[in-house]
Amino acid sequence: MKIAQFVSTGVLVAVATLGSFGQNQRTLAQAEKVSGDKFTFTSRTPKGANVYGAKKPSADSLKAIDKGLADLFAVARKNNYRSRLNFSDYGIYIGKPDRQNDGDGKYSPAIAIGTAQYAGSIFDKGGYMYVAGLVLSHEPCAFLVPEHSKNFNALSDYVRYEGEHLVLYHNDRRRYSATADHSRGGSHPILQ
Repeated sequence: MKIAQFVSTGVLVAVATLGSFGQNQRTLAQAEKVSGDKFTFTSRTPKGANVYGAKKPSADSLKAIDKGLADLFAVARKNNYRSRLNFSDYGIYIGKPDRQNDGDGKYSPAIAIGTAQYAGSIFDKGGYMYVAGLVLSHEPCAFLVPEHSKNFNALSDYVRYEGEHLVLYHNDRRRYSATADHSRGGSHPILQ
């Protein structure tokens, strides 16, 4: 999958009651609604990010999440952003992928969602589209990515790319507004 084909979309969910590991119940409900999964496994990455899985996340997945967040925080600091640069600021939901391979047959797990503003675009597959990730909440910072069983570098990229939206939301609202919706063009990485 080419970088220009990485698509994400944001959904704002209000703050609600917190559960284990700071899990927000409204964000959990949103993740379950979007993915169709039940997130029954709760863990933390070695560096402290909160992870919620439809099944128990592998050690490789947890390391990939830490790498993606570390890469995100490094490029955010390079851009003089300071807010929301702690691993514990993030909740990552790992859902079951709706596809394992892209149109070229390459391993590229993705989640199917309704097209909404992407209807009629190159991403529209007949009322749905595949995404590499999806922002679930700006407060708390939470997003959904598909489970990976290999190519954990891609999972790190997905984490970094979804995190870009959240870092921008909390540090640069103008730039966030210009890049939150990929239906008008633009792709990841946003932060250089």
